[in-house]
Amino acid sequence: MALLNNDPMTQLAFSVYENKGVFAVLIGSGLSRSAEIPTGWEITLDLIRRVAMAQGVAEQPDWAAWYRDKTGGEPNYSSLLEEIASSPEERRSVLHSYIEPTEADRDEGKKIPTSAHLAIAQLVRSGFIRVIITTNFDRLMENALREHGVEPTVISSIDALQGAEPLTHSQCYILKLHGDYKDARILNTDGELSAYPEEYNRLLDRIFDEHGLIVCCWSGEWDHALRSAILRAPNRRYPTYWATRNNLNDGADAIVANKHAKVIRIANADDLFVTLKQRIETLEKTHRQNPLSTELLVGSAKRYLAKPEYRIQLDELFSREMERLLAQLESASLEAHTSWTSIELSERVRLYEAIAEPIARMAGVLGRWGNGDDLGQVLDIIWALYAEAEKVGNGLTVWIGMRSYPAVLVFTAYGLGLTRAQRWQTLHQLFSASLSREYHEPETIVSALFLWSWKGGDNDAWKHYEGLTNRKTALSDHLLELMSEWKSSFIGIEPNYEVLFERFESLGSLACFEENDEADLEKAKAARPNEIFARMPVGRIGWHSSSFKRIEQEFGNEATIQVLLNAGFAKGKRRVFDLFLENFRRAADRMKW
Repeated sequence: MALLNNDPMTQLAFSVYENKGVFAVLIGSGLSRSAEIPTGWEITLDLIRRVAMAQGVAEQPDWAAWYRDKTGGEPNYSSLLEEIASSPEERRSVLHSYIEPTEADRDEGKKIPTSAHLAIAQLVRSGFIRVIITTNFDRLMENALREHGVEPTVISSIDALQGAEPLTHSQCYILKLHGDYKDARILNTDGELSAYPEEYNRLLDRIFDEHGLIVCCWSGEWDHALRSAILRAPNRRYPTYWATRNNLNDGADAIVANKHAKVIRIANADDLFVTLKQRIETLEKTHRQNPLSTELLVGSAKRYLAKPEYRIQLDELFSREMERLLAQLESASLEAHTSWTSIELSERVRLYEAIAEPIARMAGVLGRWGNGDDLGQVLDIIWALYAEAEKVGNGLTVWIGMRSYPAVLVFTAYGLGLTRAQRWQTLHQLFSASLSREYHEPETIVSALFLWSWKGGDNDAWKHYEGLTNRKTALSDHLLELMSEWKSSFIGIEPNYEVLFERFESLGSLACFEENDEADLEKAKAARPNEIFARMPVGRIGWHSSSFKRIEQEFGNEATIQVLLNAGFAKGKRRVFDLFLENFRRAADRMKW
């Protein structure tokens, strides 16, 4: 049996994910009905009721039956509306009350964007959907898009089409085939719907030829011009998916047969689009860049770094990868308002790591083999990633904090490369480099991105990551394990990798400690005998006794101390270094409990 046999929803999710921006969505009145905007049939029956009662007819249990008895014909939305309102302006006024929400409607959640509208808007913002065709007059789709920060190009008349941004340049292109309810030129009657202007036909021909199609909440029965446009389109490049609750009518059946469309059975539109969005998010979160591609990037970085004449190519390599990374971060499904779960945490961590792995490993290469010109390049990367993270300030604190995780990964990989190469001065410059923050004072990189001083580094949160339950230093432990997978690119053969990692973290602790005033440190030490007297992040070395003893011996070696002081650590002062070492020991004593 085929893996995706009888699972068109997953097929659709894969198609949309792998062909970003290729699918157009066609939505009809059923999507608005779930927002309690009535369908054409419901409006027809209500108009019959209102007209009849105005003529003195009593309330009827079945207005459709009453109409048949009265007129001898079937209730028809088109003919009834044309009879009641002879001009387009009058028809617009009649429809207005059925579509525009009152204050009471808004309070009750009626006539506002549904979960389906919002899910489509999220897919648009992420770049998966760019074209929306609708037969609806309302503005629910536009409102949903604007709620998610997308300003669509809306075509609701020939005039709007002639002055509109080109289809290929628009982030979101909405074609409102029947017009907008606030415009008198709306199309309602059979005559109005029998044929479209030639400009619309050309646009539809292009859309249906160049895009796959997702159809939902449109019967395929009444809009003859739209049905004809779909049937005449030659497109066989991308598939058509038709979502339906019930059996298809003859009009829809003809389209499905002509397009070899895949039919998806759904409960409702919310079910379709929310499920589609969730499955695409899952594909994003489980996707990892081709390992071969990553190795090629790392290999190119090494090759360009080895020869000064290739410095331009090296810069271009990093620039292209940064553009890719930032684009992926922008489009990734990483809403800051998503509910907290441990599964969501693990999925976000893996997604950030998959996106950032190539450039983090490339940064590690610069740290290990750079010639002194590399620091500025890496700082530019960290600053750009941090600035991207800071664009979002509302939502769950944990998700807001996690947004700068890619910057943490680049910082850590580069710092480990510097530690492996014993480039102590550059390492200190990395730790102490200033990081600008909007609406806040600048802070050093080590204060912003190191262990629990990083706002995404809360240990209690990281304990929820799979495999880190009950860890004293969950983030530190995870970074050790992650960098052990990436280290082949820039650490090489290192029998004591664990000690190397903990040496890097110990120097990060020193860089944080040295930001304190020396006089204040002396006072705090005197006031707190045998206690930690200055806050500083300490990683796994605090409880890992064997590594602590080795690093403690290194930090007690006069030659090592002098090298670190000359590099700028401890402000170049032996007394500050000694104070750090004492605080470091006290922190370790406490962490071993």
